Amino acid sequence: MALFKGAGVAMVTPMKENEDINFEKIEELVEYHIANGTDALIVCGTTGEPSTQTVEEHMEAVGCAIQAAKKRIPVIAGCGSNNTRTSEYTSRKCQEMGADGLLMVTPYYNKATQKGLIEHFTRLAKGVDLPIILYNVPGRTGVNMLPETAVTLGKTCENIVAIKEASGNISQIAKLASLLQDDPCLDIYSGNDDQIAPIMALGGIGVISVLSNVAPQKTHDIAAAFLNGNMAEGAKLQLEAIELIEALFCEVNPIPVKTAMNMMGFEVGPLRSPLCTMDPKNEERLRKALINYGIKLVK
Repeated sequence: MALFKGAGVAMVTPMKENEDINFEKIEELVEYHIANGTDALIVCGTTGEPSTQTVEEHMEAVGCAIQAAKKRIPVIAGCGSNNTRTSEYTSRKCQEMGADGLLMVTPYYNKATQKGLIEHFTRLAKGVDLPIILYNVPGRTGVNMLPETAVTLGKTCENIVAIKEASGNISQIAKLASLLQDDPCLDIYSGNDDQIAPIMALGGIGVISVLSNVAPQKTHDIAAAFLNGNMAEGAKLQLEAIELIEALFCEVNPIPVKTAMNMMGFEVGPLRSPLCTMDPKNEERLRKALINYGIKLVK
């Protein structure tokens, strides 16, 4: 059974002005997403700025979301690291806290070989009972998980159940889908908001989305259309969102999405250095895209 189908939000981590994590705001955002169609909460993935959090902060943020969600929708905890031992520790802690699943990015900076990736993820899978979503985002990590590697992990590790594909390479994702035809050991989630339609057309079951932070119901609706067999409607909704999606990625994620949420009045606070405020021209572009998409702004 799939961990979730539809649109999971890659949640921002709200901060106070002094850059401490705002746990009350996490609770508010959880309620907002549950009320507005989000199908799963992905906490402390890339959008949640885990690379500038201590392990203790990371675990507190995950625990806060788990407690707030109260099992109403799945909470999937980002536990990826370029240190296998760190990932082992955080994975066990998230399991103890009651997470429903884990999102594990390929080790960044180290640039592991495909053999190294298999050994890394196999070791992590053996350490927990929770379902694991692999996360392939070579533009940020410097390493690309090949389709054959992902399928090997899906076949050999019972609790590796899905992959978030953010390579941007539709040909590679098509290859992955073709390898899964005879043995569908992995579900595929789009990791890019501008590719929900093509990936779901290839058999994907949803998206782990940045767009969902600002338009949860509409993002849910894109995925739901495909899940309900209405590909034409899903494609139409996807195309309507392209201008905003492009604006949300005109600077490195999560700079634009946190800026957008602050424009909308969510008060998610600043970014932690080395991320910084947006260039004014890009900020104006983002503002126009939000308005054009029908989103009300208060700032």
